[in-house]
Amino acid sequence: MPFSLAISKFRTPPKTNYWLWSFVLFFLLVWSNSLLGTTDMANWILENLLVFLFLGFLAFSWRKYQFSDLSLLLICLYLCLHVYGSKYTYAENPFGYWLQDQFDMSRNQYDRIVHFSFGFLLAYPMREIFLKWFKFPRWVAWVLPIEITLSISGFYELIEWGVADVFFPDQGDAYLGTQGDIWDAQKDIFLAFLGAILATTIVSSIKRIGNIYSDEELLAMQSDH
Repeated sequence: MPFSLAISKFRTPPKTNYWLWSFVLFFLLVWSNSLLGTTDMANWILENLLVFLFLGFLAFSWRKYQFSDLSLLLICLYLCLHVYGSKYTYAENPFGYWLQDQFDMSRNQYDRIVHFSFGFLLAYPMREIFLKWFKFPRWVAWVLPIEITLSISGFYELIEWGVADVFFPDQGDAYLGTQGDIWDAQKDIFLAFLGAILATTIVSSIKRIGNIYSDEELLAMQSDH
């Protein structure tokens, strides 16, 4: 079955898109595991508010616009990372502890991984929205994902603080996952920003290399004639 990219002209209908249903099944397995095995139900509910909003956006926009298979894969990976973090709380995540032991780190870094992944994994789907859905110029579609990642990251930190402080003060530390770092919010924002820059740089470089090869092939064809 073909695997579509953002630039692909075709989109497989949802009913016959086996890539889509594979991603849905995989996410549901990870999501169910996070719910059944959670060590902190209140924190799990807080963390999954973002997931519900995200899935609601996907369902609402599906009639007007269908993401490419690559964008769906990246979205699925990000959501899986996020819900896996909600299972134990970010600060108590086992994979983060494993990294901490293996590389002699001073803290559990799982929350840093997810914040970086927000920019790195979602910049491409955002670019697809601006390029294919809104028909923005290419240079705008390159810049906006970086700017929006920075804006959403800052706004999300404000929401985290407000929700934790006003509605769930007892869960605040677990939900925020600061682990005693007073600059935790700023570092999280920077990592998401860095992830978006890195993702757009990689995609831009791949496209540039592809265009170079295409031009060389065209010149070769012209010389043959």
